[in-house]
Amino acid sequence: MDLMKSIAVAASGLRTQSGRMRVIAENMANADSGPATAGADPYRRKIPTFQRRFDRDLDAQLVNLGRVQRDQSAFRTKFEPGNPVADASGNVRMPNVDTLIETVDMREAQRSYEANLNLISSTRRMIQRTIDILRT
Repeated sequence: MDLMKSIAVAASGLRTQSGRMRVIAENMANADSGPATAGADPYRRKIPTFQRRFDRDLDAQLVNLGRVQRDQSAFRTKFEPGNPVADASGNVRMPNVDTLIETVDMREAQRSYEANLNLISSTRRMIQRTIDILRT
């Protein structure tokens, strides 16, 4: 039944966007955390990836959260000469997380999540209406 297929496809999108939001939230939570010890690397931004898979039972393409990759861009530096983890010139390496980018990514993930949720709700209403019609 095509209606059940649409629910399954949307549900895979919900799971994927939920995982994406968890990764983004972790990035945002660690945006200002410096390294634990002198010479250590600070938190490195994580990038969620997507993976598609074919479900033979449904005869449909579904989406899953793929491998979470590390962003290899350069760390930010912050001038804090009194910080115990600062280098000789007083700079502390900070995470390569840009909160503005993470906020935009989070908003996009939320909108995609809501769109999938709306699809499931609409499909459920259509199924209910069909049942109501068949009863009369």
